[in-house]
Amino acid sequence: MRGKAKMMTEGTSFVKGVMLGGMFCLVFTLFANTEIRGGSGLRSHEHHHLKAPNKEELLKLPEAKRLELSLTIRVLCLIMVTPKEIGYWASAVETWSKHCDKAVFYSPETIKIFESVSLATADKWIQTRKAFQHAYENYKDNYNWFFLVESTTFAIIENLKFFLLNKDPEQPFYVGHTVKSGDLEYVESSSGVVLSIEALERLYRILDDSAKCPEKGSLLWKMSQDKELAVCLKYTGVLADNAEDDEGKELFNSKNINTLVVEAMSKNPNEVVEGCCSDVAITFDGNSPNHMHVLMYGVYRLRPYGHTFNDALLFMPPVGSDND
Repeated sequence: MRGKAKMMTEGTSFVKGVMLGGMFCLVFTLFANTEIRGGSGLRSHEHHHLKAPNKEELLKLPEAKRLELSLTIRVLCLIMVTPKEIGYWASAVETWSKHCDKAVFYSPETIKIFESVSLATADKWIQTRKAFQHAYENYKDNYNWFFLVESTTFAIIENLKFFLLNKDPEQPFYVGHTVKSGDLEYVESSSGVVLSIEALERLYRILDDSAKCPEKGSLLWKMSQDKELAVCLKYTGVLADNAEDDEGKELFNSKNINTLVVEAMSKNPNEVVEGCCSDVAITFDGNSPNHMHVLMYGVYRLRPYGHTFNDALLFMPPVGSDND
């Protein structure tokens, strides 16, 4: 009996050892996959700061050249919406999205109130993949910049076009407000993600490669859609760049104007505007539907009577649009 008990004890220890060994191998494999996915074997990438064009330099160009440049930038807006937040959806439809060359709304499910592309999933990362895939397959020949943004974000498309003016869409650009997580640098989707046609094409080519860009990550924990996108793009040599004006101020903001002003007042009450926001800011996130309409009024409708603007560029509204 004692011999049998000893054998049972030894057998139990052996099983435990096998299980622990198996778990160790699993964890080791997952971390190995993480390292492989995080490093593509391509050049190392330091934090890049992409600047908006210099307005004074633009004014030196002939007017015909400036007009030609402004017409070459074609922006497709990919707006992620949810039926549960119909007020945000309605505000995006009624306000800034009218200034996109074309706006396509993507929803996790079919809804009849507004026109949208149903992605048939609640998973944020799969939504992002499907939206970019749909955009490439349907619009790659008509647009050269692809702007993915959430319904809580207000965007000034003319400022986006101004920023993109000296950027070649045939180069792999992945731009917005960058955040660093370990060795991975990614763009926050809350403040908007911009891909050039070249970057989108590279992403599209690996979407079906489960080893490089899986729908479900190979980790024990789930990464955000922002990080998953950055990892897939990094495999293709496309790396995140932070967008700034010529003074180094952020162009893509993950906070609303009210929050940014309050923060600026607390830090330096004598220079609230200078410490808050760029004159050519592109996005502000965290807005309520009412805030979106207030921003629309301030950005596009309010004008000092008799004042003549001396902008270097004129971005014409899309044909057939009813933008303000």
